[in-house]
Amino acid sequence: MSKPLHSSPDVIVVGAGIVGAACAHELAQQGADVLVLDRAGVGGGVSAAGMGHLVLMDDSPAEFALSAWSRDLWLDLAPRLTQREAFARCGTLWVAVDDEEYELAQTRRQALTGAGVACTLLDAQQVREAEPALREGLRGGMLLPDDAVVYAPAAAAWLLAQPVKGRVTCRLDTQVARVDRQGVVLADGETLATGAVLLANGLQAADLLPGLPMQEKKGHLIITDRYPGTIRHQILELGYIKSAHNASGTSVAFNVQPRPTGQILIGSSRQFDSVDPAIEPGILARMLRRAAQFLPELPTLNAIRAWTGFRPATSDGLPLIGPAGPFASETCHRSTWLATGHEGLGVTTALATGKLIAAQMLGLGDVLPIDPAPYRPARFEEAGVSHV
Repeated sequence: MSKPLHSSPDVIVVGAGIVGAACAHELAQQGADVLVLDRAGVGGGVSAAGMGHLVLMDDSPAEFALSAWSRDLWLDLAPRLTQREAFARCGTLWVAVDDEEYELAQTRRQALTGAGVACTLLDAQQVREAEPALREGLRGGMLLPDDAVVYAPAAAAWLLAQPVKGRVTCRLDTQVARVDRQGVVLADGETLATGAVLLANGLQAADLLPGLPMQEKKGHLIITDRYPGTIRHQILELGYIKSAHNASGTSVAFNVQPRPTGQILIGSSRQFDSVDPAIEPGILARMLRRAAQFLPELPTLNAIRAWTGFRPATSDGLPLIGPAGPFASETCHRSTWLATGHEGLGVTTALATGKLIAAQMLGLGDVLPIDPAPYRPARFEEAGVSHV
């Protein structure tokens, strides 16, 4: 699908984070001429602010289908990644503090192994052997050995730089003001015509399509100095699942991750009641107290940086992947698409999102291994669900 440089692209992708990069890469891999626009640089925004975990989640069948498929895609891609992308197959250890959580681990393990996912149930002694820094007295845990971590900003840049059948061009430091019938209009008034527009710019997609069913979910993270070997796996409490899906207020949960640099990334918090990006010492203190309940030595480590980010969250916990449908006004491009609303699973599900978008946009939907319907934006209109 070679085109002269002056012609309009087949698709304009707004957003050069990990989701936008994955979509652009997959579209171009199928032969499309893709122009990627971003108001800053590649891999910024939520991609840079998150933990970069590649974790299988199963809160709903649709979440499981998307995260499991995408994690497999990451594992297939991993041998091609370089040291800069910092991919590490560290696995995830979910820890149970009591019998109730251990029973949850048993139930989840049964379901996951039944679906063909590698998953091992651990008793209290095995948990301590897997992670000696954990406190004594935990009931047990569940290990998913194929979960991993990656440095999302570098992975986004890698995806955009790969040789493809089509073409990917990037214009950075470029602010999109609106979507119109031709394509997009930039803040300086320039109009860029295109065959289709894909909004993959997280929460900012709502600035271009008001009424999208998303809201900000603020989170804090802390990273330590280098302490290689302190922990071996990403470790989460099984109670994390409950706090992750709170619909209001502020919650914290134990979630730590070993980085390939030897640093430890500490989370996590969730707030619906703040749009202020400032670091809140009270929230950090709560996070650290919760983490210290599992890793007693953690408070003795030197933290070197803390930051916040805003996850784009939908009311049903699933991303918006597909035609913009009811959220595109009559003045929008006739082919306007969405790839946003992934909340904390944007990195995990980026590769599958790219394949879902490319297959639907290019008419290849019959080759998809999962049903795209649960992620289509039109589900909110069809179900009569309010827009967050």
